[in-house]
Amino acid sequence: MKKQVLALAISAVAAGGAFAQATDTLAKIKASGVITEGVRESSGLSYTLGNGQYTGFHYDVCANIIKDLEKAVGKKLETKYQPVTSQNRVPLVQNGTVDLECGSTTNNATRAKDVSFAVTTYVEEVRIAVKANSGITSIKDLNGKTVATTTGTTSVQTLRKNERAGGIDFKELYGKDHSDSFLLLESGRADAFVMDGSILASNIAKSKAPAEYKIVGEVLSVEPIAIMIRKDDPAFKKAVDDSIKAQIKNGDLAKLWDKWFLKPIPPANVTVNLPLSDATKSAWAAPNDKPMEDYAKK
Repeated sequence: MKKQVLALAISAVAAGGAFAQATDTLAKIKASGVITEGVRESSGLSYTLGNGQYTGFHYDVCANIIKDLEKAVGKKLETKYQPVTSQNRVPLVQNGTVDLECGSTTNNATRAKDVSFAVTTYVEEVRIAVKANSGITSIKDLNGKTVATTTGTTSVQTLRKNERAGGIDFKELYGKDHSDSFLLLESGRADAFVMDGSILASNIAKSKAPAEYKIVGEVLSVEPIAIMIRKDDPAFKKAVDDSIKAQIKNGDLAKLWDKWFLKPIPPANVTVNLPLSDATKSAWAAPNDKPMEDYAKK
């Protein structure tokens, strides 16, 4: 009987330790020596070069965060990369598969019920990409057209809610990821691709003929993009936030912007040409984790 009680007590302690680590990422990564980073295959802020290699603006931001986390836990960490999609990124953070999601995720009130966000690193503008010879210059020109977006994103809903979209009828097509959505535009199956401006610019820059595409029309919404982490983990959030704030203060974030948006980038060595927006400058000047809904109130 005593052995059974002792066994139950040991099991309870082990289970308690596992639960504590599930909600204490710093303890988890210190114990394991491993941090798992969520990366994207074809986002404007994180994408693959093939052969398990990833890169991009947010990839570099997270590399700097991981260096700071190594100081916080007092040991070198092995970084494992977990590709995520628009559909599975939130569940994979929730269930502990991913510790630090470094893609291009909008901080909004719905997602904040399930995950937390670090301070904003990038303020996105949702726009419309079309072929340069399409004749499409604004939302009204999408009437009767086919519009592509990516499964698991909110861009088409944002388009439909736009006051200028009243009375406009268009067909929707969904790509499984951003490169698939761009392919719908590239192949002529879609007349427009509605998505974050950085994703549109990046896919155009990496295309076979960048001059054949352009970003047009009104800004459909303004969205704060942030590194996603597990909910209710204040120590880890503080460590990640502190790293980002330090990168802002010491100029590293500005240097990364210059590297990824104003200079030639791999794999094709083309330039995205996306100047630093006033909204992103403001987010860096006063670091915060406000959701998209707070931006809409302005």
